[in-house]
Amino acid sequence: MDEGIGRRFQLETRYARRERGGAVEKPHETVLSGLVRPTAPTVPLPEPTRSGGLGLWDVVRGRRSVREFAPVPLELDRLSQLLWAAQGLSGGAPGLRNAPSAGACYPIETYVAANKVLNTAPGIYHHDLHAHCLELLREGDFRRELSEAALSQDFIAEAGAVLIWTAVFARTTRRYRDRGFRYIYLDAGHIGQNAALAAVSLGLGSCAVGAFFDDEVNAVIGVDGLEESVVYMTAVGRLPANVAV
Repeated sequence: MDEGIGRRFQLETRYARRERGGAVEKPHETVLSGLVRPTAPTVPLPEPTRSGGLGLWDVVRGRRSVREFAPVPLELDRLSQLLWAAQGLSGGAPGLRNAPSAGACYPIETYVAANKVLNTAPGIYHHDLHAHCLELLREGDFRRELSEAALSQDFIAEAGAVLIWTAVFARTTRRYRDRGFRYIYLDAGHIGQNAALAAVSLGLGSCAVGAFFDDEVNAVIGVDGLEESVVYMTAVGRLPANVAV
């Protein structure tokens, strides 16, 4: 009986002591590069705050999946803070980020669907984390397309912004081979949780989304789905008056 691709993936990417030789192909190195589109118009982001805010335990306790957002724009400084918290540069050693990554391979790229963001044209952006700016890829209203791509979940269209995380698979698999796919999904989870906790601290609502038609989301943000593909999304927005964190 066919157990399904999910179980085969789990079995075929496990480490066994007798088989592990050669699993790591390259020595440890910190990847400093990320995708940069030098010809794209850019939106500078406000400098993120690096101290203060709610205490950790208050933020952890307050994290909830929010699927209802107020019909008001998201401030650019709050979006800046979310992007920095998710996987921005943490300082210290060059290239290190606020979320852990297996082998410091950093396969995850961040895109932003700006639905309602103050002083920002609606559209699809890429986050250049080194310059901490948004690179405009496609201007326009993509709320309905993204909502339908996310199995017609309406809150995607109601959010102030949708953070879309893709994986550039080779950054991790060139070192860890098939095992690297496990690490990629773990990396995305770390980043998503950082964003969720930051949203609580900023008084925003967020909801992580793993259910979507991959090819449709990839088409919206303009990636090929092979070398780079969507792996995770989070909708964020202002809380309605009847919801409190």
